[in-house]
Amino acid sequence: MGDRMARYTLILGTKDWSSWSLRPYVALRATGAEFEEIVVRLRREDSPERLRAFSPSTKVPVLKIEENGQTTTVWDSLAICETLAERHPDAKLWPDNALTRAVARSYAAEMHSGFAAIRNQLSMDFVRRLQTPDLDDTAKSDIARIIAAWSEVLEKHGGDFLFGRFSIADAMYAPVVSRFTTYGIDVPPVVKRYIDTMFALPAMRDWAAASQKEVDAGEA
Repeated sequence: MGDRMARYTLILGTKDWSSWSLRPYVALRATGAEFEEIVVRLRREDSPERLRAFSPSTKVPVLKIEENGQTTTVWDSLAICETLAERHPDAKLWPDNALTRAVARSYAAEMHSGFAAIRNQLSMDFVRRLQTPDLDDTAKSDIARIIAAWSEVLEKHGGDFLFGRFSIADAMYAPVVSRFTTYGIDVPPVVKRYIDTMFALPAMRDWAAASQKEVDAGEA
């Protein structure tokens, strides 16, 4: 059973931009646990000061866990997702099979540590639709690698998500789903179905609605 007595607060950055924040948000929503969210507006003069009040790394996301009279701070997207998987085993945020789970962790870790060219050249802009920029060979290679990796496990496991059911691997790639859509990246049918499945998640729809409000208000 998940931790029902704990109180969660998830500190996020501007939703239209903060790809790192999106990942644990989607994972936390998948647990079904209640949580409060605090959004820190990014790219403002006071952003570093505001972030310092919540985060020892002065970065988002951050998860605050209040439990048994103590508050624990967890930072970094993957660390938060792993913490949620441990605390909410019923949510099954990793595949059941140990070997499949190892591969899923490899997918998540590759996203966590790699694909710098995509991050730099296709920055997340969740709700806008923008022209595809001129990409260098490194970014094109990153895109090809992601499409090939997604296609392989989608075809192997035959489910709606990368490893059959939703997992942390999907949460880690949620910003790439957004980027491919924002910039009109050409993808094969199996990947397009996956992108549509991800955007159909209530968490992704709610994130999109909040991002649109930021854009409309001139905050993003």
